[in-house]
Formats: sequence, C-alpha cells, structure tokens
Amino acid sequence: MPSYTAPTKDIQYVLHDVLNISGSDIPGYADLEPEFTEAIFDAAGQLASEVIAPLNVVGDQEGCTLENGVVTTPTGFKEAFEQVKEGGWPGLDMPEEFGGQGMPYVINTAVGEMFSAANQAFTMYQGLTHGAASAILAHGTDQQKATYLPKMTSCDWTGTMNLTEPHCGTDLGLMRTKAEPQADGSYKISGQKIFISAGDHDMSENVIHLVLAKIVGGPEGIKGVSLFIVPKFIVDKDGNPGARNGVSVGSIEEKMGIHGNSTCVMNYDEATGYLLGTEHKGMRAMFTMMNEARLGVGMQGLAQAEAAYQNAVIYAKDRLQGRAVTGAENPDGPADPLIVHPDIRRNLMDQKSFIEGARAFMLWGAQLIDQAHRSEDKDADGLISLMTPVLKGFLTDKGYEATVNAQQVYGGHGYIEEWGMSQFTRDARIAMIYEGANGVQALDLVGRKLATDGGKHVMAFFEMVKSFCKENGEGDMAEFVDPLKAASKDLQGAGMFFMQNGMKNPNAALSGSYDFMHLFGYVCLGLMWARMAKVSLAALENGTDDAEFHQNKLTTARYYMARQLPMTGTLLKRIESGADPVMTLPAEAF
Repeated sequence: MPSYTAPTKDIQYVLHDVLNISGSDIPGYADLEPEFTEAIFDAAGQLASEVIAPLNVVGDQEGCTLENGVVTTPTGFKEAFEQVKEGGWPGLDMPEEFGGQGMPYVINTAVGEMFSAANQAFTMYQGLTHGAASAILAHGTDQQKATYLPKMTSCDWTGTMNLTEPHCGTDLGLMRTKAEPQADGSYKISGQKIFISAGDHDMSENVIHLVLAKIVGGPEGIKGVSLFIVPKFIVDKDGNPGARNGVSVGSIEEKMGIHGNSTCVMNYDEATGYLLGTEHKGMRAMFTMMNEARLGVGMQGLAQAEAAYQNAVIYAKDRLQGRAVTGAENPDGPADPLIVHPDIRRNLMDQKSFIEGARAFMLWGAQLIDQAHRSEDKDADGLISLMTPVLKGFLTDKGYEATVNAQQVYGGHGYIEEWGMSQFTRDARIAMIYEGANGVQALDLVGRKLATDGGKHVMAFFEMVKSFCKENGEGDMAEFVDPLKAASKDLQGAGMFFMQNGMKNPNAALSGSYDFMHLFGYVCLGLMWARMAKVSLAALENGTDDAEFHQNKLTTARYYMARQLPMTGTLLKRIESGADPVMTLPAEAF
C-alpha cells in the first residue's frame, strides 16, 4: 500500500525562508512564527499520514454507494471526518465569529496540500464546503451568514457547488434549471445538475447546495443566471435541519478516479431555495467560490504529484534491477537499485523540480490572496487574478504528468493496481478538467486576464522579474538569474505576439493560448527557484547547520534552470507559428 509523509520541512522552508511570512506586514502574519506554524503542520501532517492516507486505497476500491436514496461513503471515512472536525481543521481560516480560527489563507493552503495528498477524494468534502461558505460569507445576508456559516465552518453541515447540466458545462448561459419566485421571498428550484462532487453523503447532518438557476422571466443567456442556497433539509426556526427539501440524488457517477467522493447527479423538484447575492448576478457570486476552487484544484495537481513522487523514490531505492554503468554500487547483492540508473534519476528530478517549485508558487499565490483581502491591496488582487489560470492550468497539467512519470519508475508494477500508483494518476486526471477545463483557463488568461486594467498586472509581473534579476544577477546567482532572464524575455515576446495579432487575427492568438499558459507557468516556477537558490546560497555562506538540505535545493534549482526552464523558447516558437495549421482545415478533415 502506498504511504505518505507530509513535507513539513519543505513547507516551513518556503513560508519562512523564501516568503518570510512572519516578517510581512499583512495583518495576521506577525503571529506566524516558525515555532507556531511548525506545531500546526506537525499536527496536520500526523493526521494526514496516520488517519487520512490509509483510507485512500479504501476509498478507491469501495467507492460510494446509493441505496434507497441514501449515499454511503467508504469504510472509515465517517470516523476520519469526525477527527478532522474535532481538530477544527475545516475552519482554519474562517472568521472567528462563525467558529473559525481566523488564520491566514496561506496556512489553510499548506494544510490543504497535506490533506489532499493523503486522500484527495476524502479532502474534497471539506474543501467544497469551504468554498461554498466563502461564497455565503462574501455575498450572503446577515441572516444567511448566521444560519449557515457556523455549521459549515465546523463541517457539521457540508456544501457543494451546482453548475453543470447534461447539455451545458462551460457555456452556463445554456442552463435550463429554473427558479420561480414565491410570495415569501423564496424560490422553487427545478432542474437537474450533474458532476456534483460531495453531492450527498452520510458524514454531515445537512448539505447546503449552491445552485445556479435562471429566474423565470429574467434575461436570456448568462445575464439571466442567479445563485441560490438550496439546503438538503430546510433549516427550522431554531437553526436545525427540518423537513426534507425537494432535492434528491439521481445516481452516483461512475468515474475514472476519486471514487471515494460521491459525485452525484442531483435532481431539484421545486426545491426551496434562497437567493444568494443579487438577481441575475449569479456568476459574480459563484466566481467567489470558483476562483477559490481553481486554486484548490491547482493544489490537487501538486498534491497528487507529491504523493506519487514519494512512493516512486522509495521504490527506486528498494527495487534491484541491473547494474550501474559505472560499476556495481551494491556489490553484495544480485543487482543495483533502480536509483543508480540515469533515466530513473532524470525522471525523479523532473518530478522533484516541478513539485518543489510548484509548492513555492502555490504558497506565494496564497500569500497574494491574503495581501489582497487582509490588506485590501488592489495590486495584489490583480496579480493573483492574473495568476489563477496559470496556477490551476499549469500545476494540474504538470502534476498529472508527474504522476505518470512516477508510475513509470515502477515499470510493469506501476500498471498493477496492488501497488497503488495508478490511483494517483487516475485521481490527478480530473484536476485538468475541474472548474473550467485547462483550455478554458488558457483562453481566460490570454483573452481576459492579460488585458485587465490595460495590462497593468502582467507588466507588474515583468517588472518584478526584471527587478529580481537586476538585484541578484552577480556572482553565484548568475547561473540562476541568466536562465530566468531568457525565459522572461520569451514570455514577453509571446505577450507581444498576442498584442499584435489578437485583434486582426484572433484565431492566431487563441491557438497559442495553451502554450502561453505553460510558458507563463515555467517562468513562475523559474522565479520561485531563483528565490529559493538565493536563500540557500545565503544559508550555506552563513554556515548553516542544515547544509545538506540547502545543497539539495541548489542542485534541484540548477536542474530546473538547465532542463525545464528552456522549454519557454520552444513554446514561444510554437506560439509565433500562428494558427494556420490549426484553423485552415475544414471540420470534416479532422
């Protein structure tokens, strides 16, 4: 059975040595001293490794069941969920007035990686609840907040998001679910939603669905979409679950992975719903949840890659196959371990350099969210808005690739279920589709985010990279800064191509959007690796007690700069090749 050990040391390194969170002026960050965060992460890591991770295979093998309208989660899930609740983990960064602990989002993100790596399907129950609660917190009335948030913060009640219908996914303007106004101010919601993660289960007293629907008589298309709170059980005057609402589970989807999560077809038959936010402005309210979810999905890509990598390393060190080309390294045994072979090391370093760079990128993104929300910093808000499709798209694409590479280390055993490696690959695959497939993320990045505020935020990113390179380009840092300069130049070149071609030939621009998203991702990880190299060089120069750790970081940074970051040049050439090979063929030719 695969194992998982929370990478608490690496998380502490990024947060304190690279991002210097306790030295930040973001409100609440001064309390995040290393000893304090270490205690949090050690406790979370122990829960992840000892309680949540052993249920990962159980959830994959058993899945969820639906019988007589009741959804049952896999063996052990309910008991583990109680432990998560007892520790207060679901409300880590929720406001104290609703029972949360009021910690910064960056801490919730770090803990979320551990839980998701341990068991993605299980962690989604509380993750979706957090997103739904955030939407109610941002857009709900005082009464709605008082009614739902305390129970959702504790996960006594869980939450979902209901967007997709059988005939419409990305194009939500096509939805048919309708909302009929009632005399008491409520609405009757009717329609069907599909792919609803954690749609129903046996681990909470109530499920609070956030449902997109069109109010009867409202505008056509996306402009007529509103968002509603639709509880599984109507909340009575005392705040307790009362009568069963007109919402039921039609079926549980048969999926490629994340079998431990109850992905449901949800049927709404004149269910009582309550408007969340403003009429016909449902997408604005839903995007509060979706943007958080996109960052969480990016984290899933990182988390599954980390879990798969850990097991691949263990296997590569234990499995004896062949001899090292430079001579036996295990002369007393019949063969050398896989780890001696160059291709295995390359494979593992591809994974390692992505994972550690991605972790720094993700935690930096979480810090920007705290800066935007806690300091009301509009520039930070603009920058993380720009980064969101990159975090979601690049980290899930490369995270899935990393799980495949980890599987490859096992050879034939990676394809055999008893080793558990295929689960990481199957579970990671959905993240490339969730919350807007990655092609949509790329279109959002190129078609909307680059031009936001007149391109102010992408220019701020370029300036950030330029300033870092200018301030750190001498001496030992040159080997890290020079590749970053070249990659940033490629990114700017791609941006210029879009500016020059976007209006006169939009197909040319948009056909290169996916490559641009990846190009941007490579540069972001390059920036993070350069920052980590700076920290580790300084630590070694100052005589650290942990020289081996910092040498390891520098070696991995060098690998990323030499073997991964140069991909930006290839991607730029592909972008500049234009749309002709893609767009000139008629549909019949495909």
